[in-house]
Amino acid sequence: MHRLVSILLALFLLAAGRSTIVSGGDDADGDFFKKCPASRCAEGGPEIRYPYRLDSSPSFCGAPGMELTCSGNDTVVALPHAGSFNVTTIDYLNAEITVKLGCSCLTCLTRNLISVESLNLTTSIYQPLLDGSDISLLGCPTKWTPDDDYDAAGPISCLSTASQFVYVLSAYGYAVSLPSDCRVTADDLSISFRHMTEFGSDYLPTFKERVADLIARGEVTVGWYVPQITGKCMLCEKAKKYCGFSSATNQPFCRQGRNVKLIAATSSAAFVVLLLLVVILVYFYTRSKREKEIRLKVEKFLASYNAIKPTRYTFSELKKITKRFKNKLGQGGFGSVYKGELANGIPVAVKMLARSKWDGREFTNEVATIGRIHHFNVVRLLGFCSEGTTHALIYEFMPNESLEKYIFSKSRNTLREPLGMEKLLEIAIGIARGIEYLHQGCNQRILHFDIKPHNILLDRNFNPKISDFGLAKLCSRDQSIVTMTAARGTMGYIAPEMYSRNFGAVSYKADVYSFGMLVMEMVGGRRTVDPQIENQSEFYFPEWIYDQLANGQDIGSAIEIANTSETEIAKRLVVVALWCIQWDPRDRPSMTRVVQMLIGDSQSLPMPPTPFVSSQVKM
Repeated sequence: MHRLVSILLALFLLAAGRSTIVSGGDDADGDFFKKCPASRCAEGGPEIRYPYRLDSSPSFCGAPGMELTCSGNDTVVALPHAGSFNVTTIDYLNAEITVKLGCSCLTCLTRNLISVESLNLTTSIYQPLLDGSDISLLGCPTKWTPDDDYDAAGPISCLSTASQFVYVLSAYGYAVSLPSDCRVTADDLSISFRHMTEFGSDYLPTFKERVADLIARGEVTVGWYVPQITGKCMLCEKAKKYCGFSSATNQPFCRQGRNVKLIAATSSAAFVVLLLLVVILVYFYTRSKREKEIRLKVEKFLASYNAIKPTRYTFSELKKITKRFKNKLGQGGFGSVYKGELANGIPVAVKMLARSKWDGREFTNEVATIGRIHHFNVVRLLGFCSEGTTHALIYEFMPNESLEKYIFSKSRNTLREPLGMEKLLEIAIGIARGIEYLHQGCNQRILHFDIKPHNILLDRNFNPKISDFGLAKLCSRDQSIVTMTAARGTMGYIAPEMYSRNFGAVSYKADVYSFGMLVMEMVGGRRTVDPQIENQSEFYFPEWIYDQLANGQDIGSAIEIANTSETEIAKRLVVVALWCIQWDPRDRPSMTRVVQMLIGDSQSLPMPPTPFVSSQVKM
């Protein structure tokens, strides 16, 4: 790879030098192309260059009598004795010019070609093409239809009248096959059809088809001939060069490599292409090197966890598990999730980690945390795939999806019924026990740092499972404070100390805060930070519900609960949540204490101090 980049850099410098030489070096012949550059009357119009010139260019830029004019966006040529016509194409290789006749009748064509044909060959520049066809116009009193194999076409509607039908007859047709009452009305005419090859290499058009095509196109092609110029310029074109005129020798010449402008443009284009190639290769080289380093780090990590890691699958096996990724369950910040099934029939959810956000951290975090633990309230990691640039995590499948889908179902107008308070209490206790296990039940303390409804999955019986350990951090059980280089988590659930150390040091109490905000949402059935409210200070549910409790208000009616027992459960959940979201981490309880408060009597729960510094403070 290093060698390839070096070669491209050398070519890049060579192209730069070549571009400088071409643009700087010029000979006498090159002056012609500077003074007489190719031009067009409109973008997409025919290119005008020697032996043609625009009437606004110097006379030496074109051959005598070969002037063109721009009329708006149209290129106009004046044919002697025939008039002015719009030019559609100029064929420099064959010395031919095609003009639009401005009408769709054969009359125009015959009139103009008669004029051209009558010109003296020694004085006229434009001549009918040598492969033109000689025709006659035939008038018949009755209408008849020529057979396809006849060299006749018609009747021509724009030439015919009610008493006479006019036909076009090839000079090589057989008169014996014509009606006896037809008479020749015009003879010895020549028209120029399109080249036979233009109809297709494998198709030979009939005479009738060529006449119909000529009338439909309304165009005519004529050749040009200027002694001592046309032949030499055609040779230039054949050699893929441009034709110019030397005032010193009074002769046409061929410009090597076309004109200076074309050479400079080609060199500049090569320069840009090489530069782009170098940039692309350097980018992919850097990216490839980084991905290789990450893969090595991941493989080293997997080797060290060989004894405890879940099952490793190949990408081929992964495709079988997901049936070629047929059933997509959703899209997350770190990638897509697909439903699958293991060989033993166990349904699974496969998270394909997005390559664009791949740095190896989420993968190693997941395997290092839930890959080694087993708890009823923590989702199980059943396997993984790490093959090249493909990385995937395989979890047990949760048929009821995430808690988010239920506590926000009312505001999202879904078909799911909101869960009752008793079930919400069971779910809250399960989540609390799962977090307690992460903090106290493992050899190393696991800090989740992203507790939120979206990351709480529900099994068939609505038992909660904590998932998504991509932001998790491991630390020793006796370590109370952890070092953070940046805030982790989701807005609205992140503890204040994650933003500013003025609120205290970062510890496992950050998960306690996130749990408190989650419980607030479970009770309120709304987002604690609502993005639809323009001014967030107008409504903040935790502060509002605290004021309701502090003022002795019935929170049941405040949150639309009529049942007394459910009101007591709601009060218990709210009080516990208010303890959890204290701004000072030291005032928050541990998750062990949280579990005790949730399963205890709500009457014995003390009212927490206000957890808010001020309603005007913004995190």
